[in-house]
Amino acid sequence: MKKLLIANRGEIARRVIHTAHKVGIATVAVFSDPDAKALHVREAGEAVALGGSASSDSYLRMDKLIAAAQKTGADAIHPGYGFLSENADFAQAVIDAGLTWVGPPPAAIHAVGSKSGAKALALAHGVPCLPGYFGADQSEATLAREAARIGYPVMVKAVAGGGGRGMRLVLDAAQLPAALHSARSEAVSAFGNGDLLIERALLNPRHVEVQVFADTHGHCIHLGERDCSVQRRHQKIIEEAPSPAVDAALRERMGACAVALAQAAGYVGAGTVEFLLDGGEWPAAGPPQGGAAPLGGSEPREAGSVGAQFFLMEMNTRLQVEHPVTEALIGQDLVEWQLRIARGEALPLTQDQVHLQGHAIELRLCAEDADFRPHTGVVSRFRAPPHAAFERRGLRLDHALEDGAVVSPFYDAMLGKLIAHAPTRDEAIAKLHVALRQLQLLGLPTNRDFLGACLDHPVFRAGQALIPFLAEHGDVLRAQLLVRERAAIPAAVLAMLLADAPPTLSLGCGYERPVRVRHEGVVSHWGFTATGPAQARLRDTETEHHITWQRDAGGHWALEADGLRRHAAVVRAGSAALDGAPRWQVLVDGVALWLDDLSLLPQRQGGAAGAADQLRAPFNGKVVALHVAPGDVVEQGAPVLVLESMKLEHSLAAPRSGVVEAVLVSPGQQAAPGQVLLRLVAQAKETA
Repeated sequence: MKKLLIANRGEIARRVIHTAHKVGIATVAVFSDPDAKALHVREAGEAVALGGSASSDSYLRMDKLIAAAQKTGADAIHPGYGFLSENADFAQAVIDAGLTWVGPPPAAIHAVGSKSGAKALALAHGVPCLPGYFGADQSEATLAREAARIGYPVMVKAVAGGGGRGMRLVLDAAQLPAALHSARSEAVSAFGNGDLLIERALLNPRHVEVQVFADTHGHCIHLGERDCSVQRRHQKIIEEAPSPAVDAALRERMGACAVALAQAAGYVGAGTVEFLLDGGEWPAAGPPQGGAAPLGGSEPREAGSVGAQFFLMEMNTRLQVEHPVTEALIGQDLVEWQLRIARGEALPLTQDQVHLQGHAIELRLCAEDADFRPHTGVVSRFRAPPHAAFERRGLRLDHALEDGAVVSPFYDAMLGKLIAHAPTRDEAIAKLHVALRQLQLLGLPTNRDFLGACLDHPVFRAGQALIPFLAEHGDVLRAQLLVRERAAIPAAVLAMLLADAPPTLSLGCGYERPVRVRHEGVVSHWGFTATGPAQARLRDTETEHHITWQRDAGGHWALEADGLRRHAAVVRAGSAALDGAPRWQVLVDGVALWLDDLSLLPQRQGGAAGAADQLRAPFNGKVVALHVAPGDVVEQGAPVLVLESMKLEHSLAAPRSGVVEAVLVSPGQQAAPGQVLLRLVAQAKETA
């Protein structure tokens, strides 16, 4: 292997490029039109334009990817994760073109790459599985009948792909038809395959996965487990290793199951076997399924006496997003392992030589708000400690970020991954808090602060976070964030004024300037008076703050208010608020908040009522379904249309009860943030 083409983008492309260069392999990047100036394009030795914006026109085009490899003389292709990384046809096409495929054999991908195939193979080799249906008959009648046989609640899952796409929890039979429709639609869009399976849903499990590696010499080992239970929309945002719930004996059992499944599939390379770990009771409908002499200990038992058990979810036939936590624990570069195994080398370690050291936690930084809605935009300001400084402190930041980086609606919302490794779990959490505080990521909404709040929650601190963690505690976390943001408003208002001010602001002036700002829908009124060089008085109706400031070489504002020193960074948003108000994002001592400057806008009455007559797009996305037409009567909260953004479908609800006056978009249309999608009018009252 002399030259490697990376059939991916963003942080994973950079990750593979860096390791390839480390071991002396030349690299080729590929890019779509939106990624023409991306970091991975500049860091590779060569780069080839694929054209197009959507994945289907670029990173999912097998013919373009293989042609790019042939054009540049690349002799191998690494698929990264996502896109075509688990596509057996692509793996075969790469091999047929005479190139080295850095991944498992196509036959192994076929064997376990679909959830249904993996479950069939698992049952034949004693790996425990949940009761379910994964047959060829995909009719709605058959799926409904099987769901009734299995017993509610059930989980509907796309047979192909992963990443939480095409998954729906169904609590009763009435919810099933809509769940089947939406899951199938999302699966077709994401994977080109609408086949579904149904399995018994566990309502309070952990998501625990095992990293496996196999070579072409018949060796297969596991590298311990990762706990990925903190999720939203069935997608992970915090991963850690080892799991707080797994001891050495359980690790050995889970590892044996994972290795058995991999060997049964004829596996080679990196793979991850994902399990649900459950300690709760089973409903009377019955116990889980398992093959003869199950390795996982899932032999039939009485309902309610199962205890802690694990059950196969799926096997991912690729490198996982969260592989850095495993790398931290074993001190190995898993991408380098992939490259060496693809060259025919043996695994560098035996199972007895795998020793897990310390604790590692990964946070996924995503372009989304605290309600998990995805956002697009431009990264106006990105600052983080240098890589070497992070590394000395047991920290790592995998990303593709820089000032001016564009986050488009065409790809995943993940911006990067922050990883901490320490001797203990508490120390790893403490390191992450310090790193988050030092990380500046401004210009669009991110989950940076929300992740920090998750780390501080007592349930997570105690190592007891299960898959429903965010569903159960998300509102509390959001409320805590709001309190922190409101406490930072005075300093944020001053930073906004300083960033937008003429040089004369630093001079003394006896006149008070009225300032009106909006934060999360709440308007506050302030009076600003410059009282001397770099000093001012800022007051609202209740308090008065005497403030001095100075700006450092890094562009931060050092503010001292009433004897308290605070630091702020501020950027102006690329687009105004819906009513035209300038928008600012301010970072005050690690707390990020958005302010709309209403100072120059006229006072409005009844604006909220008017806004309720319109449904606006909360983010950039494509309209994939309309559930209403002009003249339809809708209730507040009823689903009216579906937007697809960043490879996920999002159902939007009516903002009020009324009659649909106009639908202003059509299926397939791209909607911009703030665009009016439909209008409502009050329903006429009946007269006698």
